[in-house]
Amino acid sequence: MSPASSQDLLLKTVRPMGVASTDVLIRGGRIARIAPDQTAPEGVHVEDGWDALLLPGLVEAHTHLDKTLWGMRWVPNSAGPRLIDKIDNERQNRQALGIDPARQSARQLVQSLAKGSTHIRTHVDVDTVVGLAGIEGLLATRECYRDAMDVEIVAFPQSGLLVRPGTLELMAEAMKLGSDVVGGLDPCGIDRDPKGHLDAVFELAQRFGKPVDIHLHEAALLGAFSMELIFERTRALGMQGQVTISHAFCLGDPDTAMVDGLLEEIAALDIAIMSTGSASRPVPPVAKLTARGIRICAGNDGIRDSWGPYGNGDMLERAMLLGLRNNFRTDPEVELALAVCTTGGADTLRLKDYGVAEGCQADLLLVDGETLAEAVVNRPERRLVVKRGRIVARAGRALVDAP
Repeated sequence: MSPASSQDLLLKTVRPMGVASTDVLIRGGRIARIAPDQTAPEGVHVEDGWDALLLPGLVEAHTHLDKTLWGMRWVPNSAGPRLIDKIDNERQNRQALGIDPARQSARQLVQSLAKGSTHIRTHVDVDTVVGLAGIEGLLATRECYRDAMDVEIVAFPQSGLLVRPGTLELMAEAMKLGSDVVGGLDPCGIDRDPKGHLDAVFELAQRFGKPVDIHLHEAALLGAFSMELIFERTRALGMQGQVTISHAFCLGDPDTAMVDGLLEEIAALDIAIMSTGSASRPVPPVAKLTARGIRICAGNDGIRDSWGPYGNGDMLERAMLLGLRNNFRTDPEVELALAVCTTGGADTLRLKDYGVAEGCQADLLLVDGETLAEAVVNRPERRLVVKRGRIVARAGRALVDAP
């Protein structure tokens, strides 16, 4: 299968973001006109929208495409409880399990596409065992599926940046190959050298002119300390608006005075926060961050990998999990969880012309539901997924093949 080639499309009787039914004309991969009772110009393909909700494509802002087990045989999880246990277990079993980064990333990408994601930011392991194989595999996948999905690659030192000599040099090579973002990980807990770790991450970002996305699992005061070091470098290097802190568990700490102080700095420096809505750790309070104007996005993180067996690539499901974790119950609250998985991701990835408005890029999702909140709660089959005006998934199935 391949995506429909036409970028000229008329969607009849759809409800953009849940408003009244109308028609949406797409020309040259962009939304040209939103108005009812349109007649298709010559050569324009027409699709009946069934009065369904029309949403912008979902944004998967944090995952690990290179190491999913999606499409492979079931592997019982064997990771220990600590973060370092999971990292070591994965490094030891990656080759034994036969995880090919190009093949596996393609499988998860196609699954995410079927679920309505049109943009993915993926963290890709770089270490002295896997070398650059993950980066090379993702570059191949990105090229192969470029008409169906936009993929942003984060070079990610999962096993540590300084504790494994040679990793820093590999990170530089990963940036030269075409990675889009410099990744980092728990400066205190993994490298045990917060100054050295963050100096190295931000130096790479400055050298290659790229943004930063740092996994920060460190909780409570330790996490706050690492955040403050990130703030210092963001301010000193003029990188406001170019830094994302993923997980940020310390922002879920019950010490509200500490958290409020951190949020004040985050807002001032325009640092984005990524939350999966973890069920097992403190999480950033979505409503509180939004009220301060802080960009917040979400992602499925690892999907059926050596860290855990869960996940299916569905960002509507992730919106539901965010809502549950933040005790969102009213329709406006559930809609906020959906916004994190749409406009929040777009703002974090700095996507241009994103949304359901005239002039926007036609990355769209058609799904049943009376309201946006109902779509999050029911997570129905995706009727259509459109990428730059091309239909790339229909009736819950991608129109591109996975290996």
